[in-house]
Amino acid sequence: MDKKEFVRQAVEAKQQLFNQVSDQIWQFAEAGMKEYKSAEYLEKVAQDQGFSVETGVAGIPTAFIASYGSGKPVIAFLGEFDALPGLSQKAACPVHDELVPGAYGHGCGHNCLGAAALAAASAVKEYMAQHNVSGTVRYYGCPGEEYGSAKAFMARDGFFDDVDACFTWHPGDVNRAWLNSSLANLSVFFRFKGRTAHAAAAPHLGRSALDSCELMSMGVNYLREHIIPEARVHYAYVDAGGKAPNVVQDHAAVHYFIRAPKVAQMMEIYERICDVARGAALMAGTELEIQIHEGLSDYIPNIPLTKAMQKALEEVGAPNFDEEDKKLAAAIRETLTPDQLNAVKARYASCPELMKRIEEGAVLCDIVMPYQENGPAMSGSTDVGDASYCAPTAQINMATEALGTPGHTWQVTAQSCSSIAHKGNEKAAQVMALAALYAMEDAELLEQAREYLLKSNGGGYRCPMPADLKPTL
Repeated sequence: MDKKEFVRQAVEAKQQLFNQVSDQIWQFAEAGMKEYKSAEYLEKVAQDQGFSVETGVAGIPTAFIASYGSGKPVIAFLGEFDALPGLSQKAACPVHDELVPGAYGHGCGHNCLGAAALAAASAVKEYMAQHNVSGTVRYYGCPGEEYGSAKAFMARDGFFDDVDACFTWHPGDVNRAWLNSSLANLSVFFRFKGRTAHAAAAPHLGRSALDSCELMSMGVNYLREHIIPEARVHYAYVDAGGKAPNVVQDHAAVHYFIRAPKVAQMMEIYERICDVARGAALMAGTELEIQIHEGLSDYIPNIPLTKAMQKALEEVGAPNFDEEDKKLAAAIRETLTPDQLNAVKARYASCPELMKRIEEGAVLCDIVMPYQENGPAMSGSTDVGDASYCAPTAQINMATEALGTPGHTWQVTAQSCSSIAHKGNEKAAQVMALAALYAMEDAELLEQAREYLLKSNGGGYRCPMPADLKPTL
């Protein structure tokens, strides 16, 4: 039996179990870094599959590593399981109907992500056991991708340093190898402390922390013209100093996200923004505290490893959706705006075959997208980037939702607990497991992947967060 057939049978044999895993995590729908039920459940499943489990990794209660085997090569799978606020939604329901009003929901499909990655690790473990393959397979339980950046803390503490190849995926609306980088992102609080005074009787005795925030915002807005155009800087006032306009505000704070295509560019912009903040404090006569909350690096797609993922993707193929899946997807697409529907055409204009299928009325992606390098950086950020600076990393998208479904929406939550997601999960697990087996038994591929990493990561991983910063739990 060849690797492809072994993986297919191994994943199919346990698909009912991992569908249950995906749906159970969907039900838990827990906040980032607080996924206590989800982590405990995944740990139990991993143990039942024959993995040893290390919990509380990097000082994070919901981070864990499940391992099987010993020695080299070390093959890793990344799993996520955090949900998003305000995206509760009934399963497989094509109209907006909250399951629990205002609650969290899996509007990014991380229930699928974590379940299928563990299914892939389990299939690789079975192959190793049956074929006496040496090496180590790990499943990294990674909390807080949306909020918390657990992988960055894990990377800072060296948990990826000995990994030879790292595989992951993300639910989406197409089937493709992920060759786009992402934006590095730094989350920073700027807190100003001033002095109160009566705003009418003795304003000269006050020192306004709110003035400092506003001066800082003005300065940063002028700075935008003089940073690279690909960078993004956005902010929110998290403390406006109180509700009384006749009291000079003695405290105020603003929360910034600083993004750039490369982590070094981000840190340079951060230092310039810090200078603006210090100037604002000087102008208003206040004190300043700068507090980095979390930070994550840009994603480096490892080309040799991603080519192996593409090979596996083409061999495994797209999910086999049935008429009921298409009916649900069509109903979901009815809820999308014309702009949202047109966005998918713009996003995938470079794939004539997919465009033809969309024009013919396709509502789900049933093809494998062609391999395309040098795509633009995606506009968002992910802490997978920190793993990719430490170890060769490759990932795919697999269709678990209707074409054009926008991310972080109730529509994603609805489809993430449906037969559409189950079929996408199954194929994603097969692709990752097959690519991992190719890597495990190809020393030349692993060497090429390592060489590519060393040429791409600027001399190694430098965590954007201070060494003494602890995870926000």
